[in-house]
Parts: sequence; structure tokens; C-alpha cells
Amino acid sequence: MSVDKGKNLESKVTIKIPRMLYNRLSEIVEDSGFNSVTDFIVYVLRDLVSTHSDSSEVSQLTDGRLSPEEIEAIRKRLKSLGYL
Repeated sequence: MSVDKGKNLESKVTIKIPRMLYNRLSEIVEDSGFNSVTDFIVYVLRDLVSTHSDSSEVSQLTDGRLSPEEIEAIRKRLKSLGYL
């Protein structure tokens, strides 16, 4: 089944990263509360984008999945684990 990326806001793309980086991220994710390396990477990229975007752009990127309180809780957890 082909998906028209212009019409489907939920469409996804594949990003290639070095295997060593993926393996290291897997170790970080194990005890972080994230379900997968992909979830962690999406979170980190959204956080990075949010520092360079206005709040309306950020809310579009997050699809309403995480509230500001949830994001702050994740940041605190990652900081306490030494990842931020």
C-alpha cells in the first residue's frame, strides 16, 4: 500500500544512524522508561526543535501526545539518570 506523504501527516521516514550510536542509545533506553530507541530519538529531536521553534510549531510536532507536564517529567527523569 502506497501512502501519499503530502496528504498523511502521520507518515514516517527512515533515518539511518551508525550502528555504534544505535547500540549506545539502546543501552540508554533500557532503564529510561522509553519503549524503544525510536521513541527516545523522536523525543530528543522534538526537544531540540522546541528550543529553535515557536510554541505553535512545537505543538504541531508533538501531535498532542505529551503534555508540557509530561515532557517536564521526562526531562527531569533523564537528567536524574545523567542523560541531560
